[in-house]
Amino acid sequence: MASIRPLARLGLALLLGAALLPARAAWPERPIRLIVAFPPGGGTDIVARLLAPALSQRLGQPITIDNRGGAGGNIGTDAAAHAAPDGYTLLMGNIAPNAINASTFKHLPYDPEKDFAPISLVAVTPNILVVNPSVPAQSVADLIALAKSQPHSLNYPSAGRGTSSHLAGELFNTMARVDMVHVPYKGGGPAFTDLLGGQVQLFFATMPAAMPFVKSGRLRPLAVTSSQRSATLPDLPTIAESGLPGYSAVTWYGLLAPRGTPADIVQKVSREINEILKLPATREQLIAQGFEPAGSSPSDFAGFISAEIVKWGRVVKAAGIAPE
Repeated sequence: MASIRPLARLGLALLLGAALLPARAAWPERPIRLIVAFPPGGGTDIVARLLAPALSQRLGQPITIDNRGGAGGNIGTDAAAHAAPDGYTLLMGNIAPNAINASTFKHLPYDPEKDFAPISLVAVTPNILVVNPSVPAQSVADLIALAKSQPHSLNYPSAGRGTSSHLAGELFNTMARVDMVHVPYKGGGPAFTDLLGGQVQLFFATMPAAMPFVKSGRLRPLAVTSSQRSATLPDLPTIAESGLPGYSAVTWYGLLAPRGTPADIVQKVSREINEILKLPATREQLIAQGFEPAGSSPSDFAGFISAEIVKWGRVVKAAGIAPE
C-alpha cells in the first residue's frame, strides 16, 4: 500500500495540473487569410471571392483574399505551404499548382501532396475556347484549318506555364496536328487584357472568367473543353464533337490548409464548405458563372489530387512538355 500512495498522489497532481492548464482557444479568434495563387480576375479568384463571404459568416471572422500570382501558381502555393499551420491561412488551390505543376517543373518549392492538408474539392469547370472577333474562325473546324494554313501565326495565352489553359492548348495542338504558339502570363486577368487587345488570338479560358466577355460579344466562343456540353452554355458544342473526338480538359478548384493544421479545424472548414455548396443561392451563383459545385471529404479530396497528379503527368509526357 505504501508504494501505491506516491503513485496515487502523482496521478492526482497530474490531473490537477491538467485542469489548471488553459484550454486551446476556440478557433477562429481572428481574421483568416485565403491565398489565391493567381492575380484577380481569373477562375480561382472568382471562386474564392464567391465563397469567402459565406464562409466568413459561418466562422464568425473576416476572410481576407491574398492574391499572390506568378510562376504558374507556384509562388502563392508555396507561401501557403510554408505558412503557420494554425488554421489562419488557407489556400484556394486549383489543378495547376496542386497537380499539373508536379510534372511541368523540375523542382517545386513545395510538395503538392505532402505539404498540404486537403479540405474539400469546391468546384469544377470546363475551359471555353474563345477567339478575338478579328479571328476569321466561326468554329473549331475553321480554327484548325486556319492554324494549318498559317503555322506559328496564332498565339494563345495561358494563366501560366503548366496551367489548365496551357495544357488544353497543348492537347489541342497535339490532337489537331497544328502548331499554335503558347504565350504564358502571370494569370488569367492579364491574358484576357491582351486577348481583347488583339495581341493574342485565342484562349482556352476558364468559363467563369470568360463569361462576361462572351455575353458582351467582346469574345467569340467556339466550344467547351469538357467531354459533355456545359449547362451554362448548352448550345455551345464541345471540342470533341467539333472535330477532335476524345478531347477533354477541365479545371478544378479546392480548399487546402498547410500540412500540420489541426485535424479538427480541417474537418470544421470542410463541413462548413460542404454545407455552403448545398445552398441553392450558392449553387445558382456558381452555375451561372460556369462552375459545377462539387464538395468532398478531406480524405476523398486527397485521393482526387493524387489521381490528378498521375493523370496530368501522362498528358504532359505525351505532349512533349519538358519540365523547366
